[in-house]
Formats: sequence, structure tokens, C-alpha cells
Amino acid sequence: MSFFKRLFSSEKNDSSLSEQAKQTLDRGLEKSKSSFFEKLSKAVAGKSKVDDDVLDNLEEVLVSSDVGVNTTLKIIERIEERVERDKYLGTEELNKILREEIAGLLSENNHGDATEFEVPKDKKPYVLMVVGVNGVGKTTTIGKLAYQFKKAGHKVVLGAADTFRAAAIDQLQIWADRVDVPIVRQQMGSDPASVAFDTLQSAVSQDADVVIIDTAGRLHNKVNLMNELSKVKRVMQKVVGDAPHDVLLVLDGSTGQNAFEQAKQFTAATEVTSLAVTKLDGTAKGGVVIGISDQFKIPVKYIGVGEGIEDLQVFNKFEFVDSFFK
Repeated sequence: MSFFKRLFSSEKNDSSLSEQAKQTLDRGLEKSKSSFFEKLSKAVAGKSKVDDDVLDNLEEVLVSSDVGVNTTLKIIERIEERVERDKYLGTEELNKILREEIAGLLSENNHGDATEFEVPKDKKPYVLMVVGVNGVGKTTTIGKLAYQFKKAGHKVVLGAADTFRAAAIDQLQIWADRVDVPIVRQQMGSDPASVAFDTLQSAVSQDADVVIIDTAGRLHNKVNLMNELSKVKRVMQKVVGDAPHDVLLVLDGSTGQNAFEQAKQFTAATEVTSLAVTKLDGTAKGGVVIGISDQFKIPVKYIGVGEGIEDLQVFNKFEFVDSFFK
């Protein structure tokens, strides 16, 4: 099956979400989709052909939908090439063209095809270190990840290494109780690296499959953050030699362009290997996922599309674009 047939086929395939998950994704992106198409309708009003005016208006629509300037310019360039090649493109085709070109752009990143919460079979325990500023939904994301990994049959242990705030430790405890997974914690002000060390030792002794370590979310001093996260990594490696296997940066999608700035700051402070974009359901800024997925050579692994415990999903670019342009 060709790429575009695979993307837009009504048939279910191995990379398709379950029907319930797809409905949740559709609902979660409804505000973003409605806002985008309202702007798009105005951009092509009175026009039958995709010309320079339409492309200028489309550029404005994409930027105002938080796709980001650089990604927007790439999309416009792709459409310009199609106009040049096909000589005539009607505005009624614009939705389909956008859908195809954005999907094509995201496919070049070669990630975002999975639908299941999987962990590598050769990593035990699989150690996931979670970073992000306070307020982005970091603790909630960790709790939902723990739930999904446990649901998938994995034994999970949480580590409360954000010892800067007592509330962070207490919030993670609430999620550990809710999901019914063990948590390793110390007092507020304890050494985060010590908590991480104890968590990994506990996980190894329990023969756990997945370890999720929470970390402090302050960015006021990047050097201190960098040093702290580096120390946490070094100490974890005394227990599990190649830990952490994934450094997940959680971004608040509802902040739009501020999410780009957070990504820049954290990728400068530590090696980030994957991204989670949260709070997409309560805002019209879902386009930020397209821009972040394109701009950072780091895979968007998870997206939050609702408040329910099931509403953290594995990011699948095919399903995302299908829902956005439905």
C-alpha cells in the first residue's frame, strides 16, 4: 500500500488506533480543527484557484495556528511546487493538498508510527527520565504513562526526584496510589540523584520492567538544571549502566509558541530523546504538534488529548493528520 493510500485508507491496518482512541483523538483536536478551517475558509473566500494571494493568506493561517514560521515556509514551498507542476490547482483541493503535504513532511522524520505503549525487550528495567517546566502536566503525564504501561502488562516503579517542591512529591504519590504502582520518595530538599539511585535499586530488586523518574521543572538557572540532570544520569548509571534509555520532555501544547521556546531551553540544558505534548484538547493550538515534530529532530512520542486517564496517546502522525483534516 502506498504512503498516501495507507494514510487515507478507511481500512484498518497495523498502525491504526483503536476506534475508541481515534474518537478521543478526533474530539481532542476539534477546537484546533474548527479554528483552522474557519481561518482557511476566509483565506480562500471568493477564490477558485490557488494563486499568490491564496498562498500568502494560507501562510498567515498556518502561522496563526501555531504551526511555526519555519515549518509553515516548508509547507508553502511544497504547495508552490505542486502549483508549478500541475499549473492549475483549485481552492477546493486545498484541504486535500495540505493534508498530503503535512503528512509527507512529518513522514520525513521517520517517527510517530506506533499506536501501542511499548518498551524495548532488551532493556530491563527500561528507564524513562521525565523533564519539563512546572505546570505543563509533567506529573499527570507520568501518572498516565504508568497506567498505560501497567495496562500493557509491564511492572512499573515511579521515582519522585523532583524534590524541590513538596507538592510535586505528593502529586506523584497520588498518581502512584491511583494506578497502584510502587513509588520511591524522600523528603523535600533531598538530593534528586539519591532518589533516582534508590528508585533504580528498588526496581532491579523487584524485577520491574519500567522505571519513570520525575525531575525538577525549574529553568531559571539553566546551568544548575544541566548540572542536576547530569548528576541524576551519572548516579543512575551506577545501577543500570545505560540509563536513562529515554529522556522525555513534556510540553504544554496550549501555550503555542511558548512550547517551542521551552523545547529550545531544555534541549540546550540536557539531551532530550523524545517529546510529549499535553493539553491539546482545551485549546485551538494543536498545530503546534506539526511544528514541533518538524522543527526538532526529536520524536513526538506522546500527546495528551483529554483529561481522562486513557487520554494520553502514543503519537501517530497518520492518525493525527487524518483527525486534524477530517
